[in-house]
Amino acid sequence: MQLAFVLYKYFPYGGLQRDFLRIALECQQRGHAIRVYTPIWEGEVPAGFDVRVAPVKAWFNHRRNEKFSAWLAADLARDPVARVVGFNKMPGLDVYYAADGCYEDKAQTLRNPIYQRWGRYKHFADYERAVFAPTAKTEILMISEVQQPLFIRHYHTPRQRFHLLPPGIAQDRRAPANAAEIRADFRREFQLADDTLLLVQIGSGFKTKGLDRSLKALAALPGELKKRTRLIAIGQDDPRAFQLQARSLGVSAQVEILKGRSDIPRFLLGADLLIHPAYNENTGTVLLEALVSGLPVLVTDVCGYAHYIAEADCGRVLPSPFRQEQLDRTVADMLADDERRAFWGRNGLAFADCADLYSMPQKAADVILAERP
Repeated sequence: MQLAFVLYKYFPYGGLQRDFLRIALECQQRGHAIRVYTPIWEGEVPAGFDVRVAPVKAWFNHRRNEKFSAWLAADLARDPVARVVGFNKMPGLDVYYAADGCYEDKAQTLRNPIYQRWGRYKHFADYERAVFAPTAKTEILMISEVQQPLFIRHYHTPRQRFHLLPPGIAQDRRAPANAAEIRADFRREFQLADDTLLLVQIGSGFKTKGLDRSLKALAALPGELKKRTRLIAIGQDDPRAFQLQARSLGVSAQVEILKGRSDIPRFLLGADLLIHPAYNENTGTVLLEALVSGLPVLVTDVCGYAHYIAEADCGRVLPSPFRQEQLDRTVADMLADDERRAFWGRNGLAFADCADLYSMPQKAADVILAERP
């Protein structure tokens, strides 16, 4: 079949983008032709992919999305495909990969009622309804079971249209046989002494991921522990506000903020703790990438994959409502206890051997390629 994959932006380091690519490659490996529609493509084009970049621009994202949808519909009318697979909510999808949570629920619970009078709200609500309305035909690939009840509550979506997927952690994230050697090389490169403790925070969208909370926790560490702790944050985002915050907290010399990069496994093997105090997170793929590499995790319970950390007993999950002093105390306790961190690391590696954390691309392709009535 000729398949069309649609997303608003492709860049190599985003979680949604990496999921898209692995699903598309799985479909390609099964013999199907891959066409991609997007307004923004950054990075190399995989062999055999037909990438069509939409020439649309607008001052506001929702206006750009509307122009993109019109351009997409016109191109598909000229050059039809068997299936349209979307990674953002929009009209005209045969299959939607639900990387984002329920927009309508957030609009009703987290926003002032006046927000619903704006054009931005109407756009995103209409595009979500196009996917989840009971009369729609879109099959929905769910990666977070906590979001499904919200969509059903707001849209009365038939349950049979939801397909819950397992995580899709890449095998290259698992700790290799020479993990200790990689860790030693990494720590030499970043000039980390044997007694230096490294916190890592990984993920684009520093505000949503709670980097401000991590910086406060670093600044609140007890004196000696604070002196030998560093924090490296990695993601595609503007770091300036967080660099200013680090300076104001007196920890800028211990903080490094890096752009997205392809060698994340080295950081997971070289660090002592992954910190992920997100404000909200549909899944949190990096949590499982840390788990399978043997790196202990500290995460807030709002993350869709936080339950895996509890099930594997490979770190700590902070309950809601979030309290900064609880994060501060937990970071200090985890960094101070070398034996406990080693115990959590072993538990993560053991869980990685027995749990299905890897088959998402295959299961997603099964749904995309299934026969339709």
